[in-house]
Amino acid sequence: MLENNNTKRKGKMTHKDIAIVFDCGATNVRVIAMDKSGQILASQAMPNETDEDPNYPGGRIWDLEKLWDKLCEASKGIVKEIDPKRIAGITVTTFGVDGAFIDEKGELLYPIISWQCPRTTPIMNNIEKYIPLQDVYKISGIYPYAFNTINKMIWFKENRPEIIEQSHRFLFISSILISKLSGALQNDATMMGTAMMADIGKREFSDKILNAIGLDQQKFGTIGEPGDKVGGVTSEASINTGLPEATPVFLTGHDTQFAIFGSGAQLNQPVLSSGTWEIVMTRSNSFTASNVELENNLTTELDAISGVYNIGQNWLGSGVLEWFSKNFYPELSGDQLYDAMIEEAEIEMPGSNGIVVDPAFYDDGSSNNTGTIKGLTISTRRSQVYRAFLESLAYRLREGLEAVEKAGKFKTECIICVGGGSKNKLWNQLRADVCNTPIQLIDQKETTVLGASMFVFAGAGVYKSANAARKKITYNPQVINPSANRQVYDQLYNNYIELKK
Repeated sequence: MLENNNTKRKGKMTHKDIAIVFDCGATNVRVIAMDKSGQILASQAMPNETDEDPNYPGGRIWDLEKLWDKLCEASKGIVKEIDPKRIAGITVTTFGVDGAFIDEKGELLYPIISWQCPRTTPIMNNIEKYIPLQDVYKISGIYPYAFNTINKMIWFKENRPEIIEQSHRFLFISSILISKLSGALQNDATMMGTAMMADIGKREFSDKILNAIGLDQQKFGTIGEPGDKVGGVTSEASINTGLPEATPVFLTGHDTQFAIFGSGAQLNQPVLSSGTWEIVMTRSNSFTASNVELENNLTTELDAISGVYNIGQNWLGSGVLEWFSKNFYPELSGDQLYDAMIEEAEIEMPGSNGIVVDPAFYDDGSSNNTGTIKGLTISTRRSQVYRAFLESLAYRLREGLEAVEKAGKFKTECIICVGGGSKNKLWNQLRADVCNTPIQLIDQKETTVLGASMFVFAGAGVYKSANAARKKITYNPQVINPSANRQVYDQLYNNYIELKK
C-alpha cells in the first residue's frame, strides 16, 4: 500500500493525498483540488452555457471542444497552486442524461444534445408508441422527464438513424470527458441510472426497454462503478491540462449521487440539495416504482454504492426566488439583497398575512407556468410576499418528503440541507417548522466534489473504501430545531394541500 500511494522526492516521502475533480455543471465548469481530509486546496471556475445546434434550428447542444478548453484552462490554473506529485487520481462529475454517439477513436458523430433542448418533449409525450409508460417507469424508476436519455435515443432513431449505425459507442458526458483525459471509452452506473433505460433493480441496462426502442446494448459497452480505474492521463491530455502524464483516472459520474454521498448521509437520511432546483433524496436499500410513485412524481436513481437507491423529487427553488428579488427588490443586489429580504420577512407572522403562493408557479420548473399569488391587498408588503414564497417552498419540501418516506418505508429523523439555499436562515427555520423535523447544516459546502474525491481515494488505495474515506471527514453539523410555530404551520400545510387539489 505504501509503495502505491507515496513517492520519494529529494530524499523525502511525498504522500498521494490530492484528488482532482473536473466538475461540469450547467452554469459553471470547475476543476477543484481536494485533499483526503476534504479541504479544498485550489479551485478554478468558468461559466458554461449551451449553443444552438447547427444541425437542428432551435436545438441546444454542449460544444465539447469549448467545454474541454475551459476545463483545461481551469486545470492548468490549479496545478500551479499544488504539488502535482501529491495527486492520487482524477475524476469527472457532471449533470445527468446527456451524452453522444462516438466512433472508435472517441470522436463525436453528433454534438451532445443538452437536457435544455426542446426537441425531446414531443417524444416523451408519445413514449407509449414504443413501450407503455408504466412499464418503463417500473423498470427504470425514472420519472418521465422530457430530457431523459431515452428520448434522445428515440430522436436519433427517428431522425438520424445513420448516426446510430455508424457509432461504436454512446458515452454519457462524464465519460466523454473521461475519454478526453485517458482515452478510455467506458460509462458508469450512476449516469446509466439517469437514462430511463436501466433495469434499476439489476443495476444494468434493461433488455426490455432497449429492445422496445430498437437499440443494441453493446452500444453502451461495459458499465463501470464509481472508483474504477479506467486508465491514466494521456500525453496529449497532460499537455492540455497540465496534469502529470499517467496520473490515474477514475470513474465517478452523476453529480447528484456524489453530492448525497458527500453530505455524509446514511441510509434513510434525506438530503435536500437547495439551489436553482430543489432536490430531496434519500439513500435506501429498497425502492418501489409503481403507479403510486409515478403519480407522486418520484424518481429513483442508482446510488454511488452498489445495492443502494436514491429516491427523490425535485422542483424549482431559488430560480423562483431570483425572479421575485429582481422584480420586488430591484434596488439591491448581492449580500445586501438577501440580508434585506430575510430581515424584513423575519418580522412577518406565519401565514404571511394571508398571502398564498400557488404551487403551480414553480412545481414543474416550466417557464410557462401560470401560477398565482393570492391574498394581495393594497396594504400588502413585499416582505409578506417573500415570506409566502419561502413558506410555499417549505410546504413543497414536506410534500416531497412524505412521498419519499412512503416509497422508502422509513420515517425521517432529520434533513441534511446543502447548496446555496442552505445559507438562508429564515428558510431553514421554516423548513424545520413546516416539516416538524430538524434541519442539519454541515461545514462541507462542496459535497459533490467531496463525494467524488472519496471514490478517487478509494480507487487509488489511499482508503480501503469510499465509506472509509467518508469517516475521516469532519462535518461539524449544526441543527435547526422546529420552533413553536410548527403547530400553526401544520394547519397551513393542510391548506396548501387543499390548494393543489
